Amino acid sequence: MTYLPGSSPVHRCAPGVKLLLLTVLLALTVRYPLAMLAPTVGLYALARVPWRVALSTVRPLWMLLLVTGVFQVLTLGWERAFEVTGGLLVSVALAGLVTLTTRVTDMLDALMRVLGPVRRVGVDPARIALLLALTIRCVPMLAAIVTSVREAQVARGAGRNPLALAVPVVVRTLRAADALGEALTARGLDD
Repeated sequence: MTYLPGSSPVHRCAPGVKLLLLTVLLALTVRYPLAMLAPTVGLYALARVPWRVALSTVRPLWMLLLVTGVFQVLTLGWERAFEVTGGLLVSVALAGLVTLTTRVTDMLDALMRVLGPVRRVGVDPARIALLLALTIRCVPMLAAIVTSVREAQVARGAGRNPLALAVPVVVRTLRAADALGEALTARGLDD
């Protein structure tokens, strides 16, 4: 999931405002998970994100939602399971919307401005912004890895064996992490 160019009101909103709104909406999602579904869908419509792209932001979650939902049903009941899985779905969709409508460089600039005061206590805002950028980038990267492995399994006619999915996902994720580490080291960010 990468930046999707556009001129919608969501695209034009300042990155700092989007991050603040994301924080508020995520807090509301924790409290009212199912009530936040309609506003999330409305924000995607306002941003003019094609429905296939919108679905691609949450499609990799199906296995996590299934496992979480079953666990919640067994321990706390179906109502709580619906709330928890709905909250996860909405939270990832909201974060995906910010990623789809905001350039990473713009988001980093906004974060560095907000984190500027921590420099006084010896914390480098650029490193924190880099950490957040890597986190933001890694979530869609992991989703893409899961999707790619799953599509390869379907093409080979493999069934829905979770172990057959997990092993290649872990291997590819470790390779991606090594490549990222090497790139950071090459740029002198290994300390």
